[in-house]
Amino acid sequence: MEVKRIFDIVDVLLKQYNKEDALAVKRNGVWVKFSTEKYCETVDFISYGLLAMGFKKGDKIASVSNNRPEWNFIDMGMSQIGVVHVPIYPNVGKDVYKHIFRHSESKILILATEEFYTRIKPFATEIQGIQKIFTVDVVEGVANLNEIIELGRQNQEKYKLELENIKTSISEDDLCTIIYTSGTTDMPKGVMLSHKNFISNVIACEKHIPLDVNDRTLSFLPLCHVLERMVNYLTQFKGASVYYAESIDTIGENLREVQPAEFTTVPRVLEKLYDKILTRGKDLKGIKRKIFFWAIRLAENYELTGKSMLYKFQLKIVDKLVFKKWREALGNKVKCIVVGGAACQVRLIRIFYAAGIRVAEGYGLTETSPVISVNMMKISEIEFGSVGPLIETSQVKIAEDGEILFKGPNLMLGYYKDKELTVEVIDSEGWFHTGDIGVLNDRNILKITDRKKEIFKLTTGVYVAPQVVENKFKSSPLIEQIMVVGAGEKFTTAVIVPNFVYLHDWCSIHDIHFTDNEDLIKKEKIIERFQKEIDELNKDASKSTQVKKFVLTCDKWSPETGELSPTLKLMRRTIKTKYKAQLDKIYGYN
Repeated sequence: MEVKRIFDIVDVLLKQYNKEDALAVKRNGVWVKFSTEKYCETVDFISYGLLAMGFKKGDKIASVSNNRPEWNFIDMGMSQIGVVHVPIYPNVGKDVYKHIFRHSESKILILATEEFYTRIKPFATEIQGIQKIFTVDVVEGVANLNEIIELGRQNQEKYKLELENIKTSISEDDLCTIIYTSGTTDMPKGVMLSHKNFISNVIACEKHIPLDVNDRTLSFLPLCHVLERMVNYLTQFKGASVYYAESIDTIGENLREVQPAEFTTVPRVLEKLYDKILTRGKDLKGIKRKIFFWAIRLAENYELTGKSMLYKFQLKIVDKLVFKKWREALGNKVKCIVVGGAACQVRLIRIFYAAGIRVAEGYGLTETSPVISVNMMKISEIEFGSVGPLIETSQVKIAEDGEILFKGPNLMLGYYKDKELTVEVIDSEGWFHTGDIGVLNDRNILKITDRKKEIFKLTTGVYVAPQVVENKFKSSPLIEQIMVVGAGEKFTTAVIVPNFVYLHDWCSIHDIHFTDNEDLIKKEKIIERFQKEIDELNKDASKSTQVKKFVLTCDKWSPETGELSPTLKLMRRTIKTKYKAQLDKIYGYN
């Protein structure tokens, strides 16, 4: 069967991959499974219910949800009747919610949990145009998604023929969703994506993610994240089962239970996963500890080809003694980890590859639905430090200033209600200006060097690409998070959040006493230790990219506290403002 619209995937599931666990989620300690038949039936009931409520093609419905099967029921039920889904991150602020509700002209809100309802309802009811709020979980006194489903059940005969006619009338070029990009400065923009945008990307990427009908995937990145959403569609398209993690905190346990063939993540989560592995290694004693860190040193020097027989022999030894346990911790069936959303440390990718865990790092944007390139599964098509070859539907050229320009069937329809901005990023020849700087080699392999808007200029006239510096410094076990600054200044400075787990261990070994983290980062020996680490990291860098001075903070950066976007990117303006006093002191302004 030919798949052209998102909801065609549901028909493929029913006809080709009918199974008992098409979707699953863990609730109250038990995995609840939804069969393909139940999935398809519920999708139709939601479509019938929305039609009975008077919804028409082009109407908007906003949702705020954790990852769960119901997200798919809602998404597919809307798409079948041409209603536009506006999914929103659960961790954005009040002003962002209000902006999206107003700007999208959503008619109803579907909120997954009582916690979301309690937090969002007070200001959502102020928004003109929102007619009603529904919850997915049962909340006393609040309209529930089951009411839409039951209304659909009661009206299925009335709307059965109409639903089929509407489905037939929906074109692959029709708008199916508006995704509001997280934005690192201003209010988010509404990216309009069509059925074709997503489906073309699913079909172009499916050969590069090795899944089949017997596989399971674990989903924990928010489904409103464009990469997780596309992979969610792709998983279903290939007939694999999607299991939704209980929460970000239970990923380790859920990985062991589900034994997934694939999961999708962002570099920050992968870094945390590796930090946990490293912490356990440090707790080992004697010969076991020595073997663990021997394994790490070998892994850091891993290459896909060209290594000596001695190296391969040593790698086999540490694989049995160390890396085998890593794979078991991930469920022992992982074929690949898909990584996107930001640049991933090359060192980290080497280590995971050496451990027999393939990391498929790719590149794309919300505006490109999202994948433009990906490091594929064939060794000959993988290049560490790159984001892989272009997928077959991608056209890319590099502008004179190094910016990556893109064309392809997955390019957005435009920004909702913003033709001026759309024309600004898509030129008269149809090239989308990504805002990223990169190079494309003769093998069509793409490498990203930085964000065009994030590159800054020192007063010496030298340009600095902060992401490159930050990724290098994040390889240090001492550094949890870092942001590099220096625009219009003589030298580069960094704001650093230490890795306090590592730092506390170091203090224990060196008999350094402290009352709390605030006290710890002010101690002379700690500042000296960081200076020594920074001097070491600066060694191979050009003068302009060397971090000359630094600020230590014990603040934890997160989307909730405002330093990170919902997709865990640095909110540079916010961070710079937050630490303005310390930075001004470094640069001699006070």
